[in-house]
Amino acid sequence: MALSPRLDLRQTQSLVMTPQLQQAIKLLALSNLEIETFVGEALESNPLLEMGETSREPGSGPRDGSGEGPGEGDGAAPEPREHESDGGSDGTEALDISASALDPDAAPGDQGDWGRAANAGGMSEDGPPDLENRASGEPTLAEYLTEQIGSVAHDEREAFVAARLIGELDEAGYFTGDLLALGEELGIPLAEAERALELIQTLDPTGVGARSLSECLALQAREADRYDPCMARLIDNLDLVAAGEFARLKRMCEVDDEDFADMLAELRSYDPKPGCRFGGEGQSAVVPDVLIASDGADGWTIRINEASLPRLVVNREYFLELKTGARDKRSLSWLNEQLSEADWLIRALDQRQKTILKTAAEIVRRQEGFFRSGVSAMKTLTLREVAEAIAMHESTVSRVTSNKYLSCPRGTFELKYFFSSGVAAADGEGASSEAIKARIRALCDGEDPKAVLSDQKLVDLLKAEGFDLARRTVAKYREAIGIGSSAQRRRAKKLANY
Repeated sequence: MALSPRLDLRQTQSLVMTPQLQQAIKLLALSNLEIETFVGEALESNPLLEMGETSREPGSGPRDGSGEGPGEGDGAAPEPREHESDGGSDGTEALDISASALDPDAAPGDQGDWGRAANAGGMSEDGPPDLENRASGEPTLAEYLTEQIGSVAHDEREAFVAARLIGELDEAGYFTGDLLALGEELGIPLAEAERALELIQTLDPTGVGARSLSECLALQAREADRYDPCMARLIDNLDLVAAGEFARLKRMCEVDDEDFADMLAELRSYDPKPGCRFGGEGQSAVVPDVLIASDGADGWTIRINEASLPRLVVNREYFLELKTGARDKRSLSWLNEQLSEADWLIRALDQRQKTILKTAAEIVRRQEGFFRSGVSAMKTLTLREVAEAIAMHESTVSRVTSNKYLSCPRGTFELKYFFSSGVAAADGEGASSEAIKARIRALCDGEDPKAVLSDQKLVDLLKAEGFDLARRTVAKYREAIGIGSSAQRRRAKKLANY
């Protein structure tokens, strides 16, 4: 067969992601705080965009010119849509899970078992936590110590060296640097660096600047005037205290049972991490993206946290003014391009809110037991199940639930928290891994100090409750929630009850 050049015409189909589609996908994965930054950049680059009025509180007035407030009419939740263009796009009906969507037989449940699984974010019984007060308003450990240096340092040189050493303290207040290396860096002898560290160790809180746990406890014992030879030997042998070898320690300290019990009580009163009572430098409040509250009946009202979202509008008057002054096709083309980008951004942000609300509503429907009774009632849930229920792709749900937080009467959670694997249960539905962890913690907290539960015993107890788990699975869950082995718990309970 002879080879010769020729032209062929073929028709094919391919999926091409436009720049706008790529940007929309990026917006979906951003948190509200990141959206603020993105919108700020858009406002600087597009002269037709401007900030609209701040959003109204729920029930503060009419919406969409209808004359009805958010709580009137059909009883829907407040309007989640905050972005608008003058094109008059259709309003988005807020999502409200009514009683018909929930189990009418579900008991109100108690909210006490929740505390260990949720983030301890200043939750009160009266409503969601005050997230603004959770910001790092108090001074950090470094700032607090630096304020004290001026009143105790002998001169500016010593104060400067001490301030440099404070920068080497970790969050717990321990000195993690190398005095020799720091001395060479500052051009001072080692003895001077050691004196500066000793100065830091005299500051409040007592125990900061220590290089080890034993040194930290020794500093606190000296402050309490309890650092006698017996206490010194006890602090020098903390490994034996952890191992529960009390008989050996009493011989080493040369004390009787009463004195030894008093020494242990004194030791337990000390703070092993004195720096942790101060906020970290990078600490910031968690701002929820979705707010959930009871509607007063059997349902839940779900809405976007509009306070953290910027409101964009297109300045049509300015557009017409610029269009009138445009004298060439290039200027007119640029102006139309800016208008198109502004309209697209507003629509993209609006669609982002709809998608988040839709996903959050399905999560609440699936995890109704959690919102009513706590973590023990959580069910298994996957991204695919939610994606199929809301007719979206699994990757879209994954992006929606990343870096997004939900505030409800039980606290503030990342949306990813509600997705968990599960194990077989007697009712056939399966139980969430979070519910299993909560039950393991409850069993370990309630165990008899003289009969600590082994992993196999935990397996038997859970199986009697309808949970079919292997021993290695129980051990994995136990370690994941920070509970030690039976031997470690036995020593800890022995020490606590001595």
